[in-house]
Amino acid sequence: MPEKFISPTDLKTILHSKRANIYYLEKCRVQVNGGRVEYITQAGNESYYWNIPVANTTAVMLGMGTSVSQAAMREFARAGVMVGFCGTDGTPLYSANEVDIEVSWLSPQSEYRPTEYLQCWVSFWFNEEKRLAAAKRFQEIRLQQIEKYWFSSPRNLFKPDIKRLGDIINRARESLSKAENHTSLLLQEALLTKSLYKLVSQTVGYGEFTRAKRGGGIDLANRFLDQGNYLAYGLAAVAAWVTGIPHALAVMHGKTRRGGLVFDLADLIKDAIVMPLAFLAAMEGEDAQGFRQRCISQFQQSEALDLMIITLQETARSLAGNQL
Repeated sequence: MPEKFISPTDLKTILHSKRANIYYLEKCRVQVNGGRVEYITQAGNESYYWNIPVANTTAVMLGMGTSVSQAAMREFARAGVMVGFCGTDGTPLYSANEVDIEVSWLSPQSEYRPTEYLQCWVSFWFNEEKRLAAAKRFQEIRLQQIEKYWFSSPRNLFKPDIKRLGDIINRARESLSKAENHTSLLLQEALLTKSLYKLVSQTVGYGEFTRAKRGGGIDLANRFLDQGNYLAYGLAAVAAWVTGIPHALAVMHGKTRRGGLVFDLADLIKDAIVMPLAFLAAMEGEDAQGFRQRCISQFQQSEALDLMIITLQETARSLAGNQL
């Protein structure tokens, strides 16, 4: 029986929100072999070949010592896989054409990306009040995720003070809802994050903690926070690509950060999932690979990519109203 031809459309039959894999690769070659995308590692004189199931992959992060063939990039693009070049352990994240920026992905290109949500998004985005309403909606979902995962943490080692956590969330919810502009909203968001860092560090007995940008070389918690956050950025970039909304059309970070929509979406899950895992991993002396796997597993269990996509879709529809 002749071998069935697999079209690019067939490769996209698995919804991005249901795909299982995020890869971080280093010291290897990525190429196509026999129609399959593989990464090849060396051990002495031996070469080992590992398959990458592109149709079930959302993002690939290529670390130090990697190379990727043109044919492999073509297969990634056909399957809608986001590709990013990065440093050791996934930080910082680079692209092929713009180096040393916070978030940059090589997005698969297609003239047939969906337009429905982009049209809804731009119909309200230039309205300052509606953009602020969208930002507040994102922050409310962020608080809901913290409540969902911190109040019922499945790990015995992470048991925050419930009353104190409730006070932090209630205070944040009130102040965020009353913010009159984006500057005020960003200030209240920063206060919330600072309070959460303090609570989680005290909960696990980490001691004094100061968040450092790109924390590599500072302490384990900072390094793990960076690594986990970049994984969240990967999911966020995929969510924006799936819905066809450009990263520049942010609702909160856009005026001060490039790729602001990616930051907005990642914030939905960073505090709820990455933050406690980073501090627990630091306390346990976990290695980077183990921590990344723990984050990816939790992202899958919590359906984090689903949450990001649905948030974009519902926000676009609700704020566009009857303008279209």
